[in-house]
Amino acid sequence: MIVQGKHYKTVWFESASNIVYMIDQTQLPFKFEIVELHSFEETAEAIRNMTVRGAGAIGASAAFAMAQAFIQSKKSSASDLVWEARKFIEATRPTAVNLFYATQKVFDAGIKSIDEGVEMAFAIAHEDEDFCKALGEHGNTLIKPQQRILTHCNAGWLAFVDYGSAISPIYAAHRDGKKPFVYVDETRPRGQGARLTAWELNENGVEHRIIADNAAAYYMSKGMIDMVITGADRIASNGDTANKIGTLEKAILAKEFNIPFYVAAPFSTIDFDSKSGASFNIEERSDEELLYHDGLDEQGVKRTIRMASPGSLGLNPAFDVTPHNYIKGFITNKGILAPSQIIKFE
Repeated sequence: MIVQGKHYKTVWFESASNIVYMIDQTQLPFKFEIVELHSFEETAEAIRNMTVRGAGAIGASAAFAMAQAFIQSKKSSASDLVWEARKFIEATRPTAVNLFYATQKVFDAGIKSIDEGVEMAFAIAHEDEDFCKALGEHGNTLIKPQQRILTHCNAGWLAFVDYGSAISPIYAAHRDGKKPFVYVDETRPRGQGARLTAWELNENGVEHRIIADNAAAYYMSKGMIDMVITGADRIASNGDTANKIGTLEKAILAKEFNIPFYVAAPFSTIDFDSKSGASFNIEERSDEELLYHDGLDEQGVKRTIRMASPGSLGLNPAFDVTPHNYIKGFITNKGILAPSQIIKFE
C-alpha cells in the first residue's frame, strides 16, 4: 500500500544481513517508523509487544524469525537452538494460527537445509500477499457502488504483508470507483481501528468515519450500514471464528438487523485441527492496555495516561469467538464460501 506516495510492505527480510524490517505499529498514527530486528529474539519480542499485529503479518514475521534462528544457529554451539527458538516464537501470541503455520513450515524446511528454511520464509510472505490480493478481488464482487461497510479492528494491509483481508475488498472497490464508505470501529482497548485502519484509509483516500465500539447498533437501526466485514485470527473447520474482542457482538447485531456479516481471511488462517471454536486458546493480555492509553499532548509529545479509576484492576481478553451460524460467508483467496463449505477443503 501507499504511504506518503511510496509503496511499503508491513514486514520484510534481508537474509544476507539477517535483519527483519517492519513498520512499528505502536507508533502509528502519530509517527511512521521502520524498526530493524537483528535476531529471532528481537523479532519474537516485536510480535509479543504488538510492534507488528494482525494474523498474516504475525505469520510472516514468525517465518522470518524462524529463518533468523536458522541463520544464527550457524554461529552457535547450541545444537538445539532452532528448536528452542521455535518454542520461543510460538509462545508470543497463542491465538493467531498463522504464526504456528509459519514456524512449522520454516522449521520443517530448515531442518533439511538453512537455505531451504530461508526460502520457505520468503515463500510464506509472498503467499500472504498473493492470497490477500486474490481475496480482495473476490470480495469486491460483493460490494455495490457507494455501499456503507462496518469493520472491526484492523484487517488492512498493516495486518498482512500487503493488501489486507477485511479491507482488501474495500481497497479493490475504491480502485474500481465504487466509492465505498467505511464505518471504523475504534476497537478498544488498543484502538486498532481508530489508530491503524483509519490511518490506512486516510492514506489511500477512502472515505470513512471512526465510531465508538458501542455505536454500531445505533447506525444499524437507522439503516445506515449495508454490510459488515471483519478479519479473523483463527477459523475452525466448522466456520467458528476467533477475531478481535468485540467481533461477536457485531455479528449478533448484524443478524438482528438482517445485515450480511462476512469474514475475510486467507486459507492460512483456517485451523483444520480445530473442529469448533470451543478448542481455541484465547489470549488474555495485560489489563494495562485497558487502564492506560497513549496519545500526543499539545506539544506533540507522546504520553501515557491512566483512563480508569485508580486502584481498579481490569480483565482483557484479546479475542472472542463468533459461531459460524452468525456468518453469512467467508471471503477467501479461493472465492466466497459458506461456513459449511470450509470443511470440504480439509
